Amino acid sequence: MKRIVELVLVLLAAPLWAPALLVISLVVRAKIGSPVYFTQSRPGLRGRPFLLRKFRTMTAARDASGQLLPDGERLTSFGKWLRVTSLDELPELWSVLRGEMSLVGPRPLLTEYLSRYDATQARRHEVRPGITGWAQVNGRNAITWDQKFRFDVWYVDHRSVRLDFRILWLTLDRVLHRRGISAEGEATMSKFTGNAS
Repeated sequence: MKRIVELVLVLLAAPLWAPALLVISLVVRAKIGSPVYFTQSRPGLRGRPFLLRKFRTMTAARDASGQLLPDGERLTSFGKWLRVTSLDELPELWSVLRGEMSLVGPRPLLTEYLSRYDATQARRHEVRPGITGWAQVNGRNAITWDQKFRFDVWYVDHRSVRLDFRILWLTLDRVLHRRGISAEGEATMSKFTGNAS
């Protein structure tokens, strides 16, 4: 049921998001350069990898030794606006159509985190990852990793179409009010280093 509802919603909204994809692609190309998309392998349902695509928001600027500069220094003003409005996430709608992602679910994190989860945290992979989720509407990047994982597992245990619609509505509110975009002192969110022993 969830899959059918999401496909209907995404396809009905296509006249809005498809032209937006084209326009933003052209602006990213002009302001930041190629490639237009940031692509990275992320773990999906049951930890199986898929290719995540988002609009590129940072340059590839490097220091004298050839190392990439910190995220905060590479994030452009246009890229920051894309993140604040969450428009950088629009290409993920293709992943929803392909069945790799859902509109609602735990956000797909880095593959390197898989070995760092405890048994409870790993339950976030019992469902497809989402463009938005329960953790995103309850703090997004401004909450701790422990809080984020607890929200993710809570969603896994209580998921329903009704809850998904509630999360989508709350997501719109959070985006309009620009809440929880980044953790304090970070361009987005600090890395998850594992659980304290």
